[in-house]
Order: sequence, then C-alpha cells, then structure tokens
Amino acid sequence: MLLYMSQSQEATPAPLHSVSVAGVVVREDGRLLAIRRADNGTWELPGGILELNETPEAGVAREVWEETGIHVEVDQLTGVYKNTTRGIVALVFRCKPSGGTERTSSESTAVSWLTPDEVSERMAEVYAVRLLDALDGNGPHVRSHDGKQLIPAG
Repeated sequence: MLLYMSQSQEATPAPLHSVSVAGVVVREDGRLLAIRRADNGTWELPGGILELNETPEAGVAREVWEETGIHVEVDQLTGVYKNTTRGIVALVFRCKPSGGTERTSSESTAVSWLTPDEVSERMAEVYAVRLLDALDGNGPHVRSHDGKQLIPAG
C-alpha cells in the first residue's frame, strides 16, 4: 500500500523579466550613436526600460531622445538579447536620425558618433555586438549573455 503525504509548500513565484529597448542610430556616414552611461561609465547604446503603455518603437524613440537629444525614425528590429543574470530582454532597433542636437542627460555623461571600429574598442562585447549585428543586415539576431560574455546558441 502506498501512502501519499501532502505537504504544504509555498509556491515559488515565477521569475520576472523586464523588457528594455535600444536604438542603433546610424548616420549617413555610417557612424553610430553611443552614450557613456552616468551610473557606471560604460559605453552603450541609448535605451532603457519599455514603459507599460508604449509600443517598442515609441519606447526606442523616447529613450534615444531622452538620453542623447537626437530624434529618430525607427526602421526595424535587428536583435533580441537576454541578460540571463539580470533577467532583462532587450529589443534592439536600427534607427535613422531625424533631428535634434547631441546633448548629455542625467543618464549619460557623453554622447558620441562612433565608427564600427571605435564601438568594438570602447564597448564590452555583449553590447558592441548589438550595434554590429544591426549593420550586417542578417537579423533579427537572438543572443544571450550573462552580463560579461556571450552564451553560445544551442
């Protein structure tokens, strides 16, 4: 005879993810818009957390403008990136500048138009790959990283 014991177990809440958006803003001369973040000093794409009431495209346009002073036209999704350590899923879109003037914000200490080589030199690989993926025309790419290095697919 089998006896089953019922134990009261508290349900473990499902892990939560946040969704961020970022813009790969490409000028006609091929230079790419980047910011040096105020909180940690790293060079990254302009972007941030998608607000509940906005579309991803509207979120990208808002974040790029807030952090850089540049208005953009959003072209297309070029990649989906997951930070497995922090539970952040980033949607990255290629954009064209459509006005505005470069300026820093409370979230950025520098705004610069970088060449692809400068992107590779200044940014950690897990962030540089987002810009470089947007240029190759083979997206959208799907990649994961742990905050320090890319995790191979599969």
